[in-house]
Amino acid sequence: MTAPHTNRPQVDKSHYAFGKYAFEGRFVSYYWQLKEVLALNPHSVLEVGAGDRVFGNFIKDNTGVAYTCVDIAEDLRPDVVGSVLALPFGDKSHDVVCAFEVLEHLPFEQFDKALTELARAARTHMVISIPHFGPMLSFSLKIPFIPQIRFAFKIPFPRRHIFNGQHYWELGKQGYPVKLIRQKLGHHGRILRDFVPFGNPYHHFFVVEIEP
Repeated sequence: MTAPHTNRPQVDKSHYAFGKYAFEGRFVSYYWQLKEVLALNPHSVLEVGAGDRVFGNFIKDNTGVAYTCVDIAEDLRPDVVGSVLALPFGDKSHDVVCAFEVLEHLPFEQFDKALTELARAARTHMVISIPHFGPMLSFSLKIPFIPQIRFAFKIPFPRRHIFNGQHYWELGKQGYPVKLIRQKLGHHGRILRDFVPFGNPYHHFFVVEIEP
């Protein structure tokens, strides 16, 4: 079910309090956010969506990467106030542009426009994560003196999405298959990585090399 979108913050700063927002799997996602972005060796990173600043604070405090955050919510004190639908930055202004658990907060009809803005501001890569609904099958095996073996994948279990006050859509639900997202991302570059972290099956990551 689609609800009207006002391009205003859906939650206030209290939403990101530890007891409400943080859980074990979210910190798994922070690890993969940092791993995938830093592996690209960027000189500059633009993050769309301030969140609780775990990703941004690590970049600023532990690397020499120039970090900028943009968000429509002024109370989150982003570096720049602005919308993903009209990023207030020039073309190819940052090496890597990322949006973690952001795009589902827009009606899917605006997904293409948001992707176009992310890709426009990125010089080399775009890294995003999106909620992926559905059960996961996982396997882990550790034998002494042998590297750990583990794999995981989502089991298709389509369900109709109902707007919950924040998410307008989610991967895996009716009308939002992963192949559709891959197709749309493919218009902007080459997908280098496409995965669900073993420790957090709810977040699906995509790493895209932007076309010159």
